[in-house]
Amino acid sequence: MGIMAFQYKTAADSPILVAYNREERPDRPSQAPRIQSGCPRIICGIDRKSGGTWFGVNQHGMFACAINRTKREMPFNPRSRGVLCREMLNCSNPQKAAEMALKELQTGNYAGVNYVCADANQAFVVYGGLELSMQEIGPGLHMFSGNRMDDYNDERQEYVRRQLTLQRLDSSVTFLAVASKTFARKPDPSGRRGIVISSGDIQTVSGLLLSLPKKGHGAVLQCTASAPGDSKYEDVSALLRQVLSTDRNSSSRGGMDEEDEDFI
Repeated sequence: MGIMAFQYKTAADSPILVAYNREERPDRPSQAPRIQSGCPRIICGIDRKSGGTWFGVNQHGMFACAINRTKREMPFNPRSRGVLCREMLNCSNPQKAAEMALKELQTGNYAGVNYVCADANQAFVVYGGLELSMQEIGPGLHMFSGNRMDDYNDERQEYVRRQLTLQRLDSSVTFLAVASKTFARKPDPSGRRGIVISSGDIQTVSGLLLSLPKKGHGAVLQCTASAPGDSKYEDVSALLRQVLSTDRNSSSRGGMDEEDEDFI
């Protein structure tokens, strides 16, 4: 599954602020976010089993992510949801990415999933459950998990919302500080009031924090190698900023250099 908080167009210094916990089988091999070869430039984690991703950002300043969900009618041999997420990152803007994802989901070849994609101009959620639909996301603080956006009956969504609205999160620094603590919170003895899942077939396997300001040199990307709280956030912002500077650098050089293809 997964859980995510997305604050859109309300902080003065960054239109996109994200906290995301990935939930997956603990033994599923994956690679931490790295710059991928090819065009457009993309930074994302890689699921070593399928080759897809759960979260990434491309050189156009767009992020896309996948949050798995249950689905009653499953295809016999489903295509990887992470591969489709990786393909969305090849798009130049969120509307194209969302429309592509919705069209692909209509083939019926996927297990349940929700996709979120956004840049500084537009944001969309694509629902891939029993019913398929696409919805534009407006400014504000939004919650996502394995059901609908801003589901007030989802206890974990509501716990995150309460924690993130105890104070005014009007800057990226404040949002990231509060979110990093909230998304590392383990449940109390009753199994409630927490975010991290530490037992069962599906567990919290990593965490991610993102700030995407309009000027890429201030972008922030931090990730954990295991559940937040069990490992510290590693700062990979330099790699993200490198990706976001691709358009500027390529235009100033008149195109990408051949050696850039071996950047990683």
